[in-house]
Amino acid sequence: MTEATLADLVILSCAQAWRHDGEVMATGIGPLPRLGTALAKTLYNPLLQTTDGECFYGDQPIAPGKRTGPVVYEGYANYDRVFSALWGGRRHAMVGPVQFDRFGQANISVIGDHDKPKSAMLGARGFPGNSIIHPNSFFFPSHSTRALIAGEVDFVCMAGYNPARYLNGKPPAGLDLRIIVTNLCVMDFGGPDHQVRVVSLHPGVTFDEVQANTGFPLAHSAEPLPETAVPTDDELAVIARLDPNGVRTTIFKDNPPARRAA
Repeated sequence: MTEATLADLVILSCAQAWRHDGEVMATGIGPLPRLGTALAKTLYNPLLQTTDGECFYGDQPIAPGKRTGPVVYEGYANYDRVFSALWGGRRHAMVGPVQFDRFGQANISVIGDHDKPKSAMLGARGFPGNSIIHPNSFFFPSHSTRALIAGEVDFVCMAGYNPARYLNGKPPAGLDLRIIVTNLCVMDFGGPDHQVRVVSLHPGVTFDEVQANTGFPLAHSAEPLPETAVPTDDELAVIARLDPNGVRTTIFKDNPPARRAA
């Protein structure tokens, strides 16, 4: 048996975001969400459109990092095609904000006051439109109160389930926030009034630990909460094939096992 790592577990968890989506463009921002799209296309949903992260659609998921073999390109994934899919709602992205609040509002722009920020980052970029046009999920490699914060994010780049910010008192028609994968657990927005709730705990993690590292109160889907699924040997073999460069082993310090030691 091959021992699954935390990165393998996260990849499997990310893949569930696209499992039942049908024919949409899957965008995973970062190596583990990207490998999640690849695993979803390979095992669950062959209709997914995945790209090489540059400007082509491949017939099979294309490994992150150095090209390791021949690639069959089926078409361009240029701006025109990407935005045609995006504007039609035929995209599901998994993004990694710097800040995230209890409403699902996300920030990738500034930390602190916008007029005099402590830190300036990417800017809002496509987050405002993307958040009200197509489904979005989230990935946080370090689950902490600095990322999942108390109060509201410093600058709202992505719409969330915050009635105070709804235009004319109604949520955007395309607002559809799905799952949140972190290094501690998997969450969704299935609590009362779209409250963030924990749906599974990674092996060895407790709900109290997750709550202590979250700036807002969490609901939970069951009592007791189930463990997040650990990849089987067959799934691990597929993940290894999809990541021949071993990019996944570099994401978490010391590449820890999926099952935390007692």
